[in-house]
Amino acid sequence: MQKPADGRRRVVIESVEPEIDGGRFPIKRIAGDLVEVEADVFADGHDHVAARLLFRFQEVSTWTQVTMRWLGNDRWRAEFPVARIGVYLYTVAGWVDHFDTWRSDLEKRIAAGQDIRVDLLNGAELVEQAAMRAGRDDADELRRWAARMRATDDLPAAQSAGLDPVLAATMALYLDPAMETRYEHELRVTVDREKARYSAWYEMFPRSTSREPGRHGTFQDCEARLDYVARLGFDVLYLPPVHPIGHSFRKGKNNSTTPEPGDVGSPWAIGAKEGGHTTIHPKLGTLEDFRSLLRAAADKDIELALDIAFQCSPDHPWVHEHPEWFKKRADGTIQYAENPPKKYQDIYPLDFETGDWQGLWDALLGVFLFWIDQGVRIFRVDNPHTKPFCFWEWLITEVKRDFPDALFLAEAFTRPRVMQRLAKLGFSQSYTYFTWRNTKPELTEYFTELTQTRVREYLRPNLWPNTPDILSETLQVGGRPAFLSRAVLAATLGPNYGIYGPAFELGENKPIRPGSEEYLNSEKYEIRHWNLDARESIAATIASVNRARRENAALRASHDLFFHPTDNPYLIAYSKSSRDGSNTVLTVVNLDAFHAQSGWVTLDLERLRLRSDESFQVRDQLTGARYLWQGSRNYVELAPEGIPAHIFRVLRKVRSEKDFDYYQ
Repeated sequence: MQKPADGRRRVVIESVEPEIDGGRFPIKRIAGDLVEVEADVFADGHDHVAARLLFRFQEVSTWTQVTMRWLGNDRWRAEFPVARIGVYLYTVAGWVDHFDTWRSDLEKRIAAGQDIRVDLLNGAELVEQAAMRAGRDDADELRRWAARMRATDDLPAAQSAGLDPVLAATMALYLDPAMETRYEHELRVTVDREKARYSAWYEMFPRSTSREPGRHGTFQDCEARLDYVARLGFDVLYLPPVHPIGHSFRKGKNNSTTPEPGDVGSPWAIGAKEGGHTTIHPKLGTLEDFRSLLRAAADKDIELALDIAFQCSPDHPWVHEHPEWFKKRADGTIQYAENPPKKYQDIYPLDFETGDWQGLWDALLGVFLFWIDQGVRIFRVDNPHTKPFCFWEWLITEVKRDFPDALFLAEAFTRPRVMQRLAKLGFSQSYTYFTWRNTKPELTEYFTELTQTRVREYLRPNLWPNTPDILSETLQVGGRPAFLSRAVLAATLGPNYGIYGPAFELGENKPIRPGSEEYLNSEKYEIRHWNLDARESIAATIASVNRARRENAALRASHDLFFHPTDNPYLIAYSKSSRDGSNTVLTVVNLDAFHAQSGWVTLDLERLRLRSDESFQVRDQLTGARYLWQGSRNYVELAPEGIPAHIFRVLRKVRSEKDFDYYQ
């Protein structure tokens, strides 16, 4: 083994948190956050050490230093702010602090009544050495301190100078950089805008927005639908692919392989003679119509999210212009998409093992840049787990270098490690298994993992109770109560959630066949006409849920999601608080879609910042009802016939200036 570069550096730095895979991947934060960093920093022997947190914006060359606080047992902590979107770097540095060690020993010698004159001279040497590293003003001041410490004929004055806390603070600024041990990794933080952490998505097929049954919807029809989406309280309108749809092997209604005349096909079979991924379906309108929709949505504080699906119909221009980008079978035909036993004859997957992989990558990057140029900044990416990880890491890095406000949602219902890898390498948000987590133990375990383990450093869940591909068994059999409870769970367990509408608010729950999660008369294969004013619609309740999210800062994050025990397995209770503690929300949901459920919720009062002897009020954000509670055990009853959930805002008793009590 070779000698180290400098064997005088004795400090060891270990167990830095947060750190993902030894610094291979960045953590994620939102502009305005504080990043808390901890590390074990120690040295051999009994010398004291000092630790500092170093951070900088990626495009800034100089480091800002923050003194770390000792937590005990060699653990240290400090925080730094991330003020703007982009990438920040951080690391930890440590030194043997000879002056602090000397100062501590001096105090012990004084207490023991020992002669300290030589010790004061030793300390003066350390101060003089620091003066050589200091700026002019501090250097002069340090030399004056050293002179006072050397004047041992006035021992009390010399002792007082050596122990002066101002001297200690100044000396801490000028530790010897040659003796610094720096952590072996420079760690990264990807800082996104607020919508990466907090958003409410509404998915809608543009072709089904016409007010006239049977007519193909347009972007102008989508504009007319914006008021409805805004009333529901959603701030992201997500559109499935808006490109021309292929005719070859076009799918008919209910995924039939024998389409009838007039069948419109699947929007995910992208490409026709009109163009491919950078072209608008002619029946939707023009590119200017699309830009008009973007502007109209922005006027209502709604952002447009566009679906990016990297696959082609047999009629896509790339099939003829770049046949090398597609895998061929032994008979010379192009391999269509399969997920045995399912076959997707209307889709050709791209071959990422092509010899022209660089040309393919550049073309796919060009698709994103085209839509960014139109004004789109949010993308839902279809099946990213079927493309190479290295491709996504490169593409997202390329996009965010010039457009750091761009956001990417990974639609990847796949294996946990694959989902997590996609999140690590750059996707801003991720689909989750929430769709299939229904019981109290399942929900508690899963969301504890998502919010209280290392996963929370890089994976931001986006919770969907339904999608055009997934009609869960819970929604199929549970009817209206199940739709209501799943909406509340999605909207309150996570700050990012979405619904596929109008199917969701209208309670669409018929599968194509028993045991299937596919919709009967799926909108993926036909134009649907929706009666938004139907009596069975739960739109009003969804609007109330989204209003509660906007009005309660506690629901805009999940950093302190906490599950409170209940004595009924069908009742789940959990709370969230804002970071400043000014807003606390307690949600209780009946998980039984068929029966009323009641029971006692046992609250962790300390978690809610409540005393056991004080009364407090909970106000339901969905109904306005108020209840006066006291102590940790409180009774709840929820029936499926109404709204099977409470979203309680916890109100504490305060005294006004006019000397009367009220709840706030």
